[in-house]
Amino acid sequence: MPPPRIVRIAAELRACCDQVRAAGGAAPAVGFVPTMGALHAGHLALVQAARKRARFVVVSIFVNPTQFGPGEDLSRYPRDLDGDLAKLASVGVDLVFAPDGGELYRPGDETRVRVGSLAEPLCGARRPGHFEGVATVVTKLLDVVGPCVALFGKKDYQQLLVVRRVARDLFLPVQIEGHPIVREADGLAMSSRNAYLSPEERIRALSIVRGLDAAARLFAAGERRVHELERVARTPVDAVATSVDYAEVRDADTLAPCSGTVGDRALLAVACWIGGTRLIDNVVLGEDPAPGP
Repeated sequence: MPPPRIVRIAAELRACCDQVRAAGGAAPAVGFVPTMGALHAGHLALVQAARKRARFVVVSIFVNPTQFGPGEDLSRYPRDLDGDLAKLASVGVDLVFAPDGGELYRPGDETRVRVGSLAEPLCGARRPGHFEGVATVVTKLLDVVGPCVALFGKKDYQQLLVVRRVARDLFLPVQIEGHPIVREADGLAMSSRNAYLSPEERIRALSIVRGLDAAARLFAAGERRVHELERVARTPVDAVATSVDYAEVRDADTLAPCSGTVGDRALLAVACWIGGTRLIDNVVLGEDPAPGP
């Protein structure tokens, strides 16, 4: 397949997308996959899903500084633009938007998009300001791309809900779709941060999927007690993780806390540190299959 066109200026990206939409044809015309690069098979699955839904596929590659807090891994976040472009060419991406920081955050930039209750629990409580940064950069990107269908992975489940809320509340002319988590053969959720793990830490990280898998199977067998589902998910992680941020059952639509028992659908989300790497994973009980291999 031919290599994708690369643009670095927002106005040029907007003009390209406008031209595609003006040509007419089946809607939506534009499929959009925003990324921070360091692409893996999970990202490529999003691209392939976008290709099925749209005539023209755009991928952005931008490591967004405003979603990293003090002491987080902005400076060491993996970057491999040439490798990313080769991978995107293999799945038929039409255009790659790869701006520098000054293009999306111009001198004097002060505007931020703040999301309410959806951004407060789970990762929001552990990473203050993170979802404000996510909401801000996604709003910028969606505004530049214009009417489109945008694909986001469900591994970042809270992020998906936040983006949907932003699009709804700000009347953005976009369709937000979530894509199932893509996993390694052993069940580990694919993540750019997996590259940080040593071989020993990679083995320890499998405790996350073991806990989620056990809890999902217990739920399928009829267990509805919140504390028991959380206990089963957390036990293997506690045994090997450097620390655990959370292992919680939440309402799958609002992220409100659950107590006592749950109904036939709920989110079970885990975040922990394996060495110096923070990993997240989840399963929507009653909706997703058990995530084990």
